[in-house]
Amino acid sequence: MEGESGDKLAAAEDESATTPVPERVQVGSSPEYITDRKLGKGGFGQVYVGRRVSGGGSRTGPDAQEVALKFEHRNSKGCNYGPPYEWQVMDMLGPSLWDVWNSVGQAMSAHMVACIAVEAISILEKLHSKGFVHGDVKPENFLLGHPGSVDEKKLFLIDLGLASKWKETSSGHHVDYDQRPDVFRGTIRYASVHAHLGRTGSRRDDLESLAYTLIFLIRGRLPWQGYQGDNKSFLVCKKKMATSPELLCCFCPAPFKHFLEMVTNMKFDEEPNYAKLISLFDGLIEGPASRPIRIDGALKVGQKRGRMVVNLEEDEQPKKKVRLGSPATQWISVYNARRPMKQRYHYNVADSRLHQHIEKGNEDGLYISSVASSANFWALIMDAGTGFWTAYTQQSYKVSESFPYKWINKKWKEGFHVTSMATAGNRWGVVMSRNAGYSHQVVELDFLYPSEGIHRRWESGYRITSTAATPDQAAFILSIPKRKPMDETQETLRTSSFPSNHVKEKWSKNLYIASICFGRTVC
Repeated sequence: MEGESGDKLAAAEDESATTPVPERVQVGSSPEYITDRKLGKGGFGQVYVGRRVSGGGSRTGPDAQEVALKFEHRNSKGCNYGPPYEWQVMDMLGPSLWDVWNSVGQAMSAHMVACIAVEAISILEKLHSKGFVHGDVKPENFLLGHPGSVDEKKLFLIDLGLASKWKETSSGHHVDYDQRPDVFRGTIRYASVHAHLGRTGSRRDDLESLAYTLIFLIRGRLPWQGYQGDNKSFLVCKKKMATSPELLCCFCPAPFKHFLEMVTNMKFDEEPNYAKLISLFDGLIEGPASRPIRIDGALKVGQKRGRMVVNLEEDEQPKKKVRLGSPATQWISVYNARRPMKQRYHYNVADSRLHQHIEKGNEDGLYISSVASSANFWALIMDAGTGFWTAYTQQSYKVSESFPYKWINKKWKEGFHVTSMATAGNRWGVVMSRNAGYSHQVVELDFLYPSEGIHRRWESGYRITSTAATPDQAAFILSIPKRKPMDETQETLRTSSFPSNHVKEKWSKNLYIASICFGRTVC
């Protein structure tokens, strides 16, 4: 939940738990309802059965005898009135997909899950067309209609408590990309990798969560279940990144793997091809008489756009895979255009030889501009253009077992900017300085480099100013300088060994190493 602390949420839950809900509710001239048994609760409210005091003879609609009453406490995000509760009257629905999954032995047939897939995609398309993403797609939030009603096989999506806009209402433009690693929205088991990393939610995230939901319903378990502790989200995200679609879908028919690959390789602002995603499952869906889930919405999508035959071997245009590839550990070096200057590098340097190289460089007028480590050996970059054209007025540093984004964000507000980063094993060391010469600064943190976010930052005028990496993650600080350089050229390079063979070629083009690290990439 963005903008509110866990302590505040906990306080709200404590107060709502001790404050009884009204025994009877009525709004204006609406029917009066008696509050009956509790159906469930979430971060934003509690849901009870409501029984109409008089009249009513239908299962659903305004004349329903039995309804669902959602109470939101005054401390809840969505509650604007009180005291101490406001409420909504909703149609009663049937079991959730979680309930159905439990009732059928915790493993659904591929035919049933394919029906769920095409109808869920259709539902998400309708929601997305309104400019919103759901933000918490999971089995518990898909419900069937009331048993015995005409809608008992119809699928519904509930709980918009974490919904957010993907499209600006006034302009119709896609919301801007951002990353805040301290913000997580969703349910850890089913959340997209981008949600774990704190990236702005977009349509691709709902579809990735749906992919994990579908695979869970078939397999009965996901490989990242069972993690505990304060770093649970980190461990789950790491496992999601490390689990290939082939491995994750090894017990699923091929369309589920194709669906997962397509949605996990979508770009931030890419419009999903819903009709194509639906058509992936055509071969798994049997005749209408045997369908456990109605697929009315999906059929309308097909009629509206014309169902297409998907040729997975010959797609319209080959797309660069965003998250697929072979994980590797490589040197990541960043080069900036500079006026000709003297630069020197040393690599595979043992602790005992550090002083010798640094002292000799200082004698030659060279100073350390970047440092990295690999396998207990050091790499030093020294140059005469390190600058010191701006004098730092104050510095602060932090050593942490995880990337210290909250601390960085706090220091940004105090006028500091990141000027140096390093890692030792899985520990991060970050130095921030006042008067660093930057007007804006952002973080890009990922389990695999390169990241789509870095390219988006470049397009907005940011350039990489610091890098560091652990065996698990790579972090990049991107900044906008107050004094715009005459040449903004910046290039990055990934190599399995220290890039000594490439540096001289870069120097000949007046490109000099600005930052270097050794960490996780994808090739």
